[in-house]
Amino acid sequence: MSKGTKVPGYMQGKGSRNPRGIIGDREIRYKCSLQNTILDVLRGRPGWQEVPGQNNVQQNVQTNAKQQGQQSTGQPSTNTGKAGSGTTSTQGTTSGNKGSDGDWDFYWCDREWLAQNYDTMFLYEHQKILHFRNHYELTRKNLMVKNLKRLKKQTEREQGKAEGLSFEFFPTTYELPSEYHIFVEEFKKNPGIIWIMKPAARAQGRGIFLFRRLKDITDWKKGEYQPLSDPNREVPETYVVQRYIENPYLIGGRKFDVRVYVLVVSYNPLKVWLYRSGFARFSNTRFSLDSIEDTYVHLTNVAVQKNAPDYDPDKGCKWSTQQLRKYLAAKHGVEAVKKAFKGIDNIIIKSLQSVQKIIINDKHCFEMYGYDVLFDSDLKPWLIEINASPSLTASGKEDYDLKFGLLNDLLNVLDLENRLTGKEKRVGGWDLLWEDGPILADDGNMECTPNGTTASIPNSFLGCHNDRKRQLRELYTAAQSIKKS
Repeated sequence: MSKGTKVPGYMQGKGSRNPRGIIGDREIRYKCSLQNTILDVLRGRPGWQEVPGQNNVQQNVQTNAKQQGQQSTGQPSTNTGKAGSGTTSTQGTTSGNKGSDGDWDFYWCDREWLAQNYDTMFLYEHQKILHFRNHYELTRKNLMVKNLKRLKKQTEREQGKAEGLSFEFFPTTYELPSEYHIFVEEFKKNPGIIWIMKPAARAQGRGIFLFRRLKDITDWKKGEYQPLSDPNREVPETYVVQRYIENPYLIGGRKFDVRVYVLVVSYNPLKVWLYRSGFARFSNTRFSLDSIEDTYVHLTNVAVQKNAPDYDPDKGCKWSTQQLRKYLAAKHGVEAVKKAFKGIDNIIIKSLQSVQKIIINDKHCFEMYGYDVLFDSDLKPWLIEINASPSLTASGKEDYDLKFGLLNDLLNVLDLENRLTGKEKRVGGWDLLWEDGPILADDGNMECTPNGTTASIPNSFLGCHNDRKRQLRELYTAAQSIKKS
């Protein structure tokens, strides 16, 4: 192969180079298809330069209504802070990376653009791009459960039923219309319980409803699961039906779930980072099972709650994960909370392992997931869904600061500037949770570790103090000294 020959990114060898050269002392050139906090982060990063071109938001910003309505991974696009006026996206019309439009080192693209262009793209050694090709294996609700069920069965077969209990973190789930008859059998075994219906590929709470009676879902009853005899007949939308968690943990009488940020930089080997900060999203109305049709009671999505008649946009319905952890520790003790948050670690690793052999691993790709986790009244965590495009649009100043730090630290982990040693266990607010096996902590955190002991504890500090700026200063000073020596 000649020196100038381009090959697809996922077939890339170390010998291929961009004519512009590997990133060294030159500026880092980036593209971004969103106009919100991530664009602020990229534009404010020293030594980074925005690439002009057709796919860039500054020249061709358009609201992608279809993405907002049908994506399986999005979250609300409310914004009162410094970020843009909503999540906007541009759809590229050129593939590959040649010309000024593709002369980039880093691209924060949207999922639609990647789906249209990945298979015909040519990536150089040093280029980084958001999303793995088939990320939907984990972020579509039906595929997520399918893959988890498969790994659970494999684990029970190879390691026994007891080990399979570690997968008991997602509710009983069926896909409709394909598993309608199986669902009906389960439904009749448990009369009177509540089920929740969710579109497999929509976001922001759209299309979700609760029910107790089979007649409420008659659209999936007849013929929908059989081959279509009429070629013009519209294919029914895929839904998942789950057993509703009727005993959620309540604070102030209100239901909430927790948004957890997870960064995967490789699936082979699996390398996972967990961000210390996140937030709990509360419903605006006190919880009750008497009115299952009231979405303000049962759905915590900000896109839903902001439409409540008594919603206060200044206060919102959020707590920081640090605030939540302190509250739970004060009420239940440090050990109980430690066990609950360890359950979140288990959810993260098991879910990623369920797709580890399926995801098309590409060293150019990375993924930042938004996990949604619900605690029940026993402080057991349940996986609700996983988002491949968690909202980066801020709902207020605190939310903006959290997301700005989150994204800045993500770029620090990716380290396009080559300032780190590659052996770090913590970078800003990101803690290395897994690298082809569990990572143990080097130093403890007094808020999260009893008596400051660190022996054999996982390198997981979700909800702990996030002194990211001080840590980064010390980290870069130490890394520079190591490199000099």
